[in-house]
Amino acid sequence: MLDRWAHTQVSPFTRGVSTASLRMAFEDWLTHLSQNPAEQLKLLQLALQSVQQWTSYAAQAQQRNCKLCIEPMVHDTRFEHPSWQTWPFNAISQSFLLTQQWWQEATTGVRGVSPHHESVVNFAARQCLDMVSPANFVLTNPEVLECTQKTMGANLQQGFQNWLEDLQRLQAGQAPQGAEAYQVGRDVAITPGQVIYRNHLIELIQYTPSTDQVHPEPVLIVPSWIMKYYILDLSPHNSLIKYLVDHGHTVFAMSWANPGSDDRDLDLDDYLRMGVMDALEVVCAVVPRHKVHAVGYCLGGTLLAIAAAAMAREADDRLASLTLVAAQTDFTEPGELELFIDDSQVAYLEDIMWDRGYLDSSQMAGAFQWMNSNDLIWSRMLKNYLLGERPPMSDLMAWNADGTRLPYRMHAEYLRRMFLKNDLASGRYPVNGRPVALTAIQCPIYAIGTVRDHVAPWRSVHKLHLLTNVDTTFVLTSGGHNVGIVNPPGVPGRSFHVLTRLHDGPYLDPDAWWQAAALHEGSWWPHWQAWLQTQSGPAGPLPAMGATDLGLAPLGDAPGQYVLEN
Repeated sequence: MLDRWAHTQVSPFTRGVSTASLRMAFEDWLTHLSQNPAEQLKLLQLALQSVQQWTSYAAQAQQRNCKLCIEPMVHDTRFEHPSWQTWPFNAISQSFLLTQQWWQEATTGVRGVSPHHESVVNFAARQCLDMVSPANFVLTNPEVLECTQKTMGANLQQGFQNWLEDLQRLQAGQAPQGAEAYQVGRDVAITPGQVIYRNHLIELIQYTPSTDQVHPEPVLIVPSWIMKYYILDLSPHNSLIKYLVDHGHTVFAMSWANPGSDDRDLDLDDYLRMGVMDALEVVCAVVPRHKVHAVGYCLGGTLLAIAAAAMAREADDRLASLTLVAAQTDFTEPGELELFIDDSQVAYLEDIMWDRGYLDSSQMAGAFQWMNSNDLIWSRMLKNYLLGERPPMSDLMAWNADGTRLPYRMHAEYLRRMFLKNDLASGRYPVNGRPVALTAIQCPIYAIGTVRDHVAPWRSVHKLHLLTNVDTTFVLTSGGHNVGIVNPPGVPGRSFHVLTRLHDGPYLDPDAWWQAAALHEGSWWPHWQAWLQTQSGPAGPLPAMGATDLGLAPLGDAPGQYVLEN
């Protein structure tokens, strides 16, 4: 208890990061680097070479069309503005990029360092460098200086006002400026429907059909509990739920409750039983004698995969198909999220959650932001506080600020069982006292990954091919974990790769899959809807709203009460 209390007291100063985990990573790196003279010599040579390159470049940097000594990485857009090509800012940016290159070499490939510790050290070095990037300061950013000269400093004054407003909103626990334009139930989450079931953990929404006939098999959506469900029901033009309803599907969606301190002992079994299984029982009661198309997003997809494996073990064949959206089932390669998850970090996190009974949404959001800090932190700081601009708020950005909490016991169990032990992929995850295996699943699977996913990297999602023996259609879409999924037709620049592996077909590793998959321009939504249609019967009469005779009378209009909980 004393240890937990001590960790809780210092956590605000460490932003929830285990200092022991960081110290072990850097000690591992420094110890092995200090014992590798060849590695040290290589880094010394690289440093001298970088100085020589930069000195040679700086001597010619005032000339037009001077060849750069180092190019930024493909995704690095900090120095794209034309003014970065003028003296002395070209020399400043080149110096920074050469320094960044040196640290990349210094923190990777050191023999003897564990892969996890190497990733942590490399990530920490990148974050420190990104903080001191010349793009982040007035005097070393020519774009900011030009704007300051043009506006007579009005941009900095406006930027200071923006900073004050953001600080006040943060201290008051309010949403970012502009989010008020996207009110839940008024501007977003407005697809018509009724809440037909409610328990302590979920509300189940049945959506009103918008077509004269519907396919007999209903669609049940299991969203992640680290996000509010309406990411799939944003503004009407961005709503996947509305898209399904408009194409003749009977759609049900779960809305998770936002847990508080009293819910600290809810565990994964509760989320499985009171979440997926209770919702499935209700759907099958409202639309009897028909199988269900089950859809899981992110953690909701992981939980749905567990449920499907448990059902298959018990010869429960109520699922017509399984759609897993950016959902991991094997956690051996979870991407940069792994940086925040090891035994030391999980133990520290458990102590923080133990004190409050939950993990606060701001802490989780902070971890996701640091994984993509250039886009989510520093570029926004540049626009908001140095250029004095307010990028327009979108429905997706407003949703992203509407966070949820995670119960202490459930989240600790999830981190240990999935990330640290990989129990699900290893056939050790127990349901009702017996382990489940994903190989037991019998229904066809449609799985979606996104190219720039920092939460569920597509190569990790692709491992589902190794764990199942059914027809599997795998789609890789452009965008990231959220933007790649909120992907309506008609948006320019969108594309996806797709390939179906039959149950007895050969396994293709991710690189081979990429080469073999067909490229399609546009949104993956129509392709998925067409796939659902092939797994469904012909359209017929509309089902009733709820089932009053079974105690499932409508309880109120969508989006319900739970989604409004802060």
